[in-house]
Amino acid sequence: MLMQIFNKMKDMVFILLVTGFFSWIANIININPPLASSAVGCLVLVALAAAGIFISLLPGFNKLPMVFWVSIVAVAVSVPGFPGGEFIMHHTNNVSFLALTTPLLAYAGLSIGKDMEAFKGLSWRIIPVALAVAAGSFVCSTILAEFMLHLEGVF
Repeated sequence: MLMQIFNKMKDMVFILLVTGFFSWIANIININPPLASSAVGCLVLVALAAAGIFISLLPGFNKLPMVFWVSIVAVAVSVPGFPGGEFIMHHTNNVSFLALTTPLLAYAGLSIGKDMEAFKGLSWRIIPVALAVAAGSFVCSTILAEFMLHLEGVF
């Protein structure tokens, strides 16, 4: 059982490192940050993602999605007072969000392209569903942002 987890982790860590490298390159092109700090920030994000993935592969923890565990790890280390939190925040502040989305969107495109037959099988009905989901996400995010800005007294 433990060997299976390590085999899965080996592949996922490789993918995370490649993604981290491409994110670092995109970050350099995008915002021109300090190279070393930006590289450390990308490695920190890779380590946090790897920790969340490892937790999600453990027996008993795999009932919830991997994204949940990665998010929990990221939220836990960003809580003020977390040991090493200042180091993490200092270096990850040098990584642009857009630099992280570039390789992720490329992977999503490759994933859809790989399963083009399955995508074609969804027919035209996927278009209104996708538009409704995108619109709903935007509207709900806007309402939540407005509510929080009013609570903070910013807006």
